[in-house]
Parts: sequence; structure tokens; C-alpha cells
Amino acid sequence: MPAPFSTALVMTDPIRLSKRLIEVIGCSRREAELYIEGGWVTVDGEVIDETQFKVDSQQVALLPGAVATAPEPVTILFNQLPDLDVDGALALLNPGTLSSEHRYGTRPLRGHFLRLNTAAPLQANASGLLVFTQDWKILRKLTDDLAKLEQEYVVEVSGEIIEHGLSRLNQGRTHKGQVLPPVKASWQNETRLRFALKNPAPGLIATLCASVGLTPVSIKRIRVGGVSMGKLPAGQWRYLAKTEKF
Repeated sequence: MPAPFSTALVMTDPIRLSKRLIEVIGCSRREAELYIEGGWVTVDGEVIDETQFKVDSQQVALLPGAVATAPEPVTILFNQLPDLDVDGALALLNPGTLSSEHRYGTRPLRGHFLRLNTAAPLQANASGLLVFTQDWKILRKLTDDLAKLEQEYVVEVSGEIIEHGLSRLNQGRTHKGQVLPPVKASWQNETRLRFALKNPAPGLIATLCASVGLTPVSIKRIRVGGVSMGKLPAGQWRYLAKTEKF
């Protein structure tokens, strides 16, 4: 008696997304990689920007308006948490920590979190605006011209300020043999000072406070040059807008 007839489903081995895209649209390998890295390729309707991603029977498609060009370099503004180092900040950069108020315009891509350079480092023990960039022009600006760029800090203080202390900070003074530069200092409230100064040396803000009888409790940078951090929750980030200039 003959064996009953049966059918078997033929399964194909998963292949790289870039290879499947070549099969689908007939582009070159480099074009496929650029489309994927640019966030123009979907797998079953979900954008995938990793060229090594493996697919089998899923539907691969190219989004309308796709261009085979390398993504533009980005600059990321991160609200650094207290007691977190640069490596810790880098570890927090991902699409999930993008500020909800800034989830428009630029689409987060995997490549945006690669090859980031730290620019304009923070004061020791300070939190607030930390800049990461892939753009060599911005990195050079924040390296070569940092001494010319005004930075703004908000400092929570304790203690009693000496008489005419604010005026003395604004005019510059000598403290324990150290000549301190004049700064723009003003009160935000009863316990919070605002400092605007150019490229403060390590420890300068703490020394400025001590020179007028105050102790810094926390130091937070909110602006570098013409770029303010804005309403950015601690531990979250946003992209530098094209209209913003340091």
C-alpha cells in the first residue's frame, strides 16, 4: 500500500536585511546599507536601521521619499544626573530616554549613538547640560573657542553671604591669594545663585562661593554659549536643533 501523500513547508535560512533589500528593490549593496542606516527600511511595518538584522519571510519595504545618503551627524544635549560620569551618561543615551517634549523632527537611529565625542566638559561635581556630538565642526567650536563662550550655572548654596558679596563677585576679587575673575552673578531665589562666566577653571565656582561666605550644595549648568538646555528632565536628552548655535 503506497505511503500517504504529504507536503512540507520549505523554510529558508534568515539572511541580512541589506541582502534582502537588494533582492526587493534591485539596488547596490552600498545603497542598501545607506537606506537602512538612514531609517528608510521597514520590516513588517517597523523601521529597522541595522544592516546586519536577519530576516526570513517578513515583508521588507522602502519608505516613500527614501534617499541613499549617509545620515547627517547629530549633536545630543543631555541633562546629566548628579554623581554620574560621562560613561554613565553615554550608557543612558537611547531612544527610550529621548525627552517626550522633543520626540518630533529627527528620528532616533542606531547610528546616532555611535562615535559620540564629549564637548565642553562639566565642572567637577556638576550636573546639567552635557554635550555629545558627531559633528567635527561643533567639536572644534567647543574645543578651540570654549574660552570665548559664556556658560551659565545655577548654584544651590548654603550659608550667609558677606556684605556686598554679590557686588564683589561681579567686580572680581582676591580670595586666599587667588585672583578671581569678575562674573555675572545674581540671585534666582533666597538659596540659589546664577553665575554666567567664560570657561570656568575646575573648582572656580566653589571658590567664588567660598569667597563670599557661601558653600555650594549643588551646581547645575544650563547653558553653553547660545545653547540652553531648556526644559529637559534629568537623565533625558534632546537633539540640537539646526537653528541653535553655540
